Amino acid sequence: MSTENQLNKFSRTLTQEVTNPAAKAMLYGIGLTTEDMQKAQIGIASTGYEGNTCNMHLNGLSVHVKKGIQDNGMVGLIFHTIGVSDGMTNGNNGMSYSLPSRDLIADSIENVVGAQWYDGVIAVVGCDKNMPGAMMAIARLNRPAMLVYGGTIRSGEYKGQKLDIVSAFEALGKKFAGNISDEDYEGVIRNAIPGAGACGGMYTANTMASSMEAMGLTLPNSSSYPATHEGKKAECLAIGAAMKNMLEKNILPREIMTRKAFENALTVVMAMGGSTNAVLHYLAIARAAEVDFTLKDVQAISDRTPLLADLKPSGKYYMEDMLSIGGVPAVMKYLLQEGLLHGDCMTITGKTIAENLADVPSLDFDAQKIIMPLSAPIKATGHLQILYGNLATGGAVAKITGKEGEKFEGVAKVCECEEEVIEFLSKGEIVEGQVVVIRNEGPKGGPGMPEMLKPTSAVMGAGLGNKVAMITDGRFSGGTHGFVVGHVTPEAQVGGNIGLVKDGDLITIDAVNNILHVHVSDEELEERRKLWKPIESPFKQGVLRKYVKNVSSASEGCVTDL
Repeated sequence: MSTENQLNKFSRTLTQEVTNPAAKAMLYGIGLTTEDMQKAQIGIASTGYEGNTCNMHLNGLSVHVKKGIQDNGMVGLIFHTIGVSDGMTNGNNGMSYSLPSRDLIADSIENVVGAQWYDGVIAVVGCDKNMPGAMMAIARLNRPAMLVYGGTIRSGEYKGQKLDIVSAFEALGKKFAGNISDEDYEGVIRNAIPGAGACGGMYTANTMASSMEAMGLTLPNSSSYPATHEGKKAECLAIGAAMKNMLEKNILPREIMTRKAFENALTVVMAMGGSTNAVLHYLAIARAAEVDFTLKDVQAISDRTPLLADLKPSGKYYMEDMLSIGGVPAVMKYLLQEGLLHGDCMTITGKTIAENLADVPSLDFDAQKIIMPLSAPIKATGHLQILYGNLATGGAVAKITGKEGEKFEGVAKVCECEEEVIEFLSKGEIVEGQVVVIRNEGPKGGPGMPEMLKPTSAVMGAGLGNKVAMITDGRFSGGTHGFVVGHVTPEAQVGGNIGLVKDGDLITIDAVNNILHVHVSDEELEERRKLWKPIESPFKQGVLRKYVKNVSSASEGCVTDL
């Protein structure tokens, strides 16, 4: 029996009523009618919770989704999965739980939908790990499914300056450098985050939202409506008709999540200046969808796709500004017109990408400066580059917009963990010309491959953003900018050469020739290896223990079900 048939044998169909007497009794108990027993049941997976601005409004959006489902003759049943705030856990031990939450989200959605025989699933998502987690789940389940993005946050404001979450971290660096008063520091912190929505630049949440729209898994403009925009409610109500159409035509996720669709998603990531995390997540999503997609494919897309969007963190504009110029559909239409997207890919609307974009107004390059034309790109090739060398034999992911140059050579300043960066910076020990090496932060060593947003933002705030480089076996936030290389594999914890670097070693980062190299002989590295020992994990039980034992390398997407 094929995988698809194995999965689908557990699901009901539109014409198949509930026959299990116990199930019937329990469904009557929740208030369903005899007529409801013959309707399609749609699971609505909400990632909402009160503790995070990215997710605080998602339970409310799920109610609108449910109404749209019911108005179209189906039964909508809301259930919940977890969420972890990357912004709140950055720079502390809680970040170790962030990436593992992606796989927990995927597992929990798969578990509920599979157990309850739901005919379809709609995931309402709003933060960095919710989206890839939900995409992994629907790829595994392969029954009619779609996603609703909760929307970007509006920008904050203090003394006439627009702010977002990265402004808060960069204020810390300014404080270390003595370039901000205590009053203004507090003013930035209090005003950076004005309410509901995901982090406001082309950070990981907006990167994943834009790319999953490009993949065809959301309604058009889902990634463009801010969280508080009236269009977001309208989108939720419209989901019901879209799901009914998917069920009637039996449009399945794996018919949407094809090799061409992955190329479309990563093309939009490159054109819009998206997060390095997209690389990690799409490797994992591709595995869930059983699509052959590797780091080499990411590099090939980067080679042919210019960076066009002047969006935060390295640019000027915020995601909220995109709606006024036509949103992500306008960008997609331009890329399609220029031959950079596959227009024949199916979407959740039942139409192809090209059909969805047919009536979208074209970008006006005279009227807006957020998106540049191909004739005058911000960078001629993609900002995400896959580097190899004796420091990354399994690959590493560099985020280089070109504004900071494309090559950096400097002496190593070794930090055994993220916290040491802040300590050394506060003491003035991180100086111009260094390559800051942050190790023991990989998927096993971190554990959980923490993001380095706090140190990169602090370095930026200290005025060293274009004067030092950073490399790590951990991750970088979508909010990170500067000369940074993450996802170094093999990681230090499993014997990667990043664990053998010493202070003062000369390191070359070359994003033109895609090289990450420490100028130490193979013989010297082997001598150092004889004295090296992995750090013993303090986690002897629980979720992080399971993660350390099961997680694959970053070059394989950090999946836990190999």
